[in-house]
Amino acid sequence: MEFVDLTRGARTAVEICMGVKAGENVLVVTDTGKLGIASAFAAASNAVGAETSTMIMAPRTLSGEEPPRVVAEAMKGADVLFLVTSKSLSHTDARVEATKVGVRIASMPGITEDMLTVGGMTADFDQVSELARKVAALLSGTRMVRLSTSAGSDLSMSLEGRRPGSPDTGIFRARGEWGNLPAGEAYVAPVESSVNGVLVVDGSLLGELVREPVTLTFEKGRLLKVEGGAGARKFEMFLAKLEDEGAYRVGELGIGTNPKARVTGRILEDEKALGTVHIAFGRNTDFGGLNESKIHEDAVILNATLWLDDLQILQGGRLMV
Repeated sequence: MEFVDLTRGARTAVEICMGVKAGENVLVVTDTGKLGIASAFAAASNAVGAETSTMIMAPRTLSGEEPPRVVAEAMKGADVLFLVTSKSLSHTDARVEATKVGVRIASMPGITEDMLTVGGMTADFDQVSELARKVAALLSGTRMVRLSTSAGSDLSMSLEGRRPGSPDTGIFRARGEWGNLPAGEAYVAPVESSVNGVLVVDGSLLGELVREPVTLTFEKGRLLKVEGGAGARKFEMFLAKLEDEGAYRVGELGIGTNPKARVTGRILEDEKALGTVHIAFGRNTDFGGLNESKIHEDAVILNATLWLDDLQILQGGRLMV
């Protein structure tokens, strides 16, 4: 992959998505698994005259694991922060604290060269933003959600008293705005005890494409049963090793709004793919929920039909807004 190709995608992020200006303090936080891509973001920031620094840490073992203390402190001192990491720092105290003091943040866990050149970062972010805001507005007035698929999903949950998080529009130019790049989703923390029924995961799970559907059964918001083949066993073992009750509870409902994003087994892009639905396990206290956990782990569902009260917004994976 030519470095100039990466720079082109990185400049879209720096100039269009984040609106970085000359003289701003930009911090690129990365790890030893993403150094090449991080260098492209640093170069793009330097190109607009920003004061750019890079911090390198060891890769985190789980999405949601806190960065080292020195990194967390530095994050609060930037004007603009690019998190070019192997695992997600989105749902960490470090990210939350940086947001509180007004840092503009692009979180890019698991970003690849491919996403920058032909995938989700090539989208028209005005279109992505419009769709994400429309879906978020619909979620904000919803009491009950019903999700079904031809693969066998039949899941319900309440959004009573919950408001969606700030839609992931891909445009983060104001103080304290943050989201993923590639962007494109509306999301909400459902009432934790309200999730009931069956979810058949057929998109991606644990950072891999699902080869054989994984069937998950929920009662009062807690995962009770995992069925399927090798992928199901892997997911069961992943949860068991955490010894974390919060990891068995639903933390998020999300809907993808990026027409250029693809389902490839990389959750950063998978969950943004237009018309997909994702259900996350674990922490949601940073966007209006009550569930604490060591993790925030997403499962992507394809070809879903989704009802918000009496309004259908998805039919077989086709967004109807």
